[in-house]
Amino acid sequence: MSAKVLRFLSVGRCLTRRHGFAINCRRFMATDVHSDESSDDWDPKDGRYEEPLIHLYDTHIPTTITQKVLLSLGSGIASITDPYRHDMVAVFGETTGHLALEKLYDRMRNDSEGQQILEDKPRINSTTIDIERLGTLAETTFGRQYYNFLKNNRVTPDSRMAVKFVDDVRLAEVMQRYRETHDMVHALLGMPTNMLGEVVVKWVEAIQTDLPMCWLGGVFGATRLAPKQRKNYVNTCLPWALRCGHESKLLMNVYYEKRFEQNVDDLRRELNIPPIPSIS
Repeated sequence: MSAKVLRFLSVGRCLTRRHGFAINCRRFMATDVHSDESSDDWDPKDGRYEEPLIHLYDTHIPTTITQKVLLSLGSGIASITDPYRHDMVAVFGETTGHLALEKLYDRMRNDSEGQQILEDKPRINSTTIDIERLGTLAETTFGRQYYNFLKNNRVTPDSRMAVKFVDDVRLAEVMQRYRETHDMVHALLGMPTNMLGEVVVKWVEAIQTDLPMCWLGGVFGATRLAPKQRKNYVNTCLPWALRCGHESKLLMNVYYEKRFEQNVDDLRRELNIPPIPSIS
């Protein structure tokens, strides 16, 4: 079963049949167009399954429970096999994160800064943020540190995928925010994009968000570390990540766009982030 699901997610050819209904996963990943034919139905009189699929937002791809299970299994296996398959990591996060996203939404709603984020629904990309202006800020500012992170690691805020499989508009916005602030968390925590840096960030995020995707990345990502990295991870980085995750303020409640000109060390102290260890 697992091998078939992995092939299904990898090449988009594995089909699942239910009441004679066949689903091609490539269609889920590539299109936002849905028809009434993609719904299964449940009639309590004769025991038939009924699950009307409703299109909730522009990028939403409605899925049944069965489809979500298959997507989560396949994407989870693919994510473990290749942590750099960001598309599979994204699918796994969306299809397994409902309960965690509900809790995150409540925690954001009960925080003044988090509530402002929920109300404003800010997006992070090259059209909403003047990246080059951040490069003119003082080296000690958070904005400059974020700019340096983007340039040094050759990444762009435009690379984050749109949420597709979260069946709640509120929670989809929380997931999108989590995804788009990930690089800012890297910059704030002083973590590079190598495997060790990613694992450290995933542990902090796992403790704070409880997203299964983050736990998966923290636990299984550590098994891919080089011997030298593993020693640094066990002795220094993991204890720091656990402390940071438990003791620092919820990083999802930080309105990063309004903190660009703030001294990065002051911001870290405000958020109770422990002194950052050396990463190699």
